[in-house]
Amino acid sequence: MNESEPQVVARQAVARRGASLPRSASVAESGAESAAGPESASESGAAHSPLSFEAKVLRAFVRDGRLVSIPARPNKRDVILRYLVSQCFAEHRAYPEREVNERLGQYHEDVAALRRYMVIADLMTRADGVYRRAR
Repeated sequence: MNESEPQVVARQAVARRGASLPRSASVAESGAESAAGPESASESGAAHSPLSFEAKVLRAFVRDGRLVSIPARPNKRDVILRYLVSQCFAEHRAYPEREVNERLGQYHEDVAALRRYMVIADLMTRADGVYRRAR
């Protein structure tokens, strides 16, 4: 019996953090895993939709409604930024910097970095300390 996709993703996330996650006896004993490891199934030629990638990124970086860390990889960071824009700035209107900070602060303490990344990614515009959703 193979591990489900969430189990594999959780195991990979835990492995990145240097910890271990116990395997279920059926997977460990069956030898269902290939010699290349658990990542090979998800990184093989199988086609994955962008939604699948976004779901994995959100699962890895958002815990209990808060951003655990800001991803270093631009493609993962873009997923997080689009998520934050949709959650924090649903309305297309002007947002004073103070309000932007309050809204982003509900998700992560480094609001300045998040604001800067959103402007660089063209998700938000900034003029005279006022932010607007760009898309």
